[in-house]
Amino acid sequence: MRHKDRLRPGRPPWPGEDWDGPEEGLPPPPWPHHRWSGGHGQPSGERLFLRFAFVFGLLVFLGVGVLVTLAVVAFLFFRPGFPRQGRPFSFIMPLLGFAFLLILTLRLVGGLVVRRVTMPLSDIMKAADSLAGGDLTARVPVRGSREFRHLADSFNGMAGALQAADRQRRELLADVAHELRTPLTVVQGNLEGLRDGVYRPTPEHLDLILDETLKLGRLVDDLRVLTLAEAGQLSLDLQALDVQQLLVDLRDAFACEADEAGIDLTVDVVQSLPPLPADPQRLGQVLGNLIGNALRHTPRGGHVTLGAALAPTGDAVRLWVADTGEGIAANDLPHIFDRFWRGDPARSHEAGAGSGLGLAIARSLVEAHGGRVWADSQLGQGTTVSCLLPLPQSTT
Repeated sequence: MRHKDRLRPGRPPWPGEDWDGPEEGLPPPPWPHHRWSGGHGQPSGERLFLRFAFVFGLLVFLGVGVLVTLAVVAFLFFRPGFPRQGRPFSFIMPLLGFAFLLILTLRLVGGLVVRRVTMPLSDIMKAADSLAGGDLTARVPVRGSREFRHLADSFNGMAGALQAADRQRRELLADVAHELRTPLTVVQGNLEGLRDGVYRPTPEHLDLILDETLKLGRLVDDLRVLTLAEAGQLSLDLQALDVQQLLVDLRDAFACEADEAGIDLTVDVVQSLPPLPADPQRLGQVLGNLIGNALRHTPRGGHVTLGAALAPTGDAVRLWVADTGEGIAANDLPHIFDRFWRGDPARSHEAGAGSGLGLAIARSLVEAHGGRVWADSQLGQGTTVSCLLPLPQSTT
């Protein structure tokens, strides 16, 4: 991506599209949830039920056939006056052979069922017991029919997600404790100094304590919003938003900060957009956080652009915040939406560094609207963070 291309009018590229290439269609968004189909348009659950019904019916048929055949042989053989040798006796031999063939077939089908059904089920039950016992490393061997392989993959994916969630929970507790420790230490030290007479209760010391308590309050509020959003319990006041007006309002709100930093803050909406169903406060919080980050990491004389465009598929609106700042390293880019992540740990507690929760909250709020968020960046050229939000079906 060339630097001059970042400053030209228009939108940034869609995912998978080259900057100077044609406007290809956007890959299917992740918000529709489709049932997994095992083929021929049937969900895997129905196919698995039909397969079980067929196998069970076959086993019953073979077992009944064996019993009926043996019953006929016993009836003929033990009937009074039936000759035990000669031509009539030879009539029973094919029946015995047929019964043996049925028994052999029943044995083969039973063994196949054990290998294809019973053993995969046993693997899943053992792994489920281990998982319930707290062993989050338990996994299921992928074997058996297609449906059981899919079930094993789903179970392993679930177990992996639980293991990752447990690791994130532990890391979150450690990060929260770390973030709370610094302001609490400052507050505690200053209060002890005031009590012992080391410090005088001057406005400067009182303002310092107040600032730290405000920082604690913001951190607690951010954690609350993030927890509610990730749990799907954050209530949204959906309204039909005028996207262009929203971006203009945000530009006006950050105009003073941009002017003081010597940064050109502009709005780029080149087409008429349909009303977007969204919570104005929450979506404003998302974009405000992105604008604040862009202004903080863009040098004097740089540019920050707020843009919006209709997706090529016509079923979503894309909002983006693009800057010409320092950019993000490729190794850091996948982690910028993680909680408490900062590219430079040495800058964690400098003025204006934030809590490290802003982008995590932005992602959770966008996903609460049924959309998704991602970032594109190159070192020395800038960063573009985009949000894709779905439109109602009636407008597409």
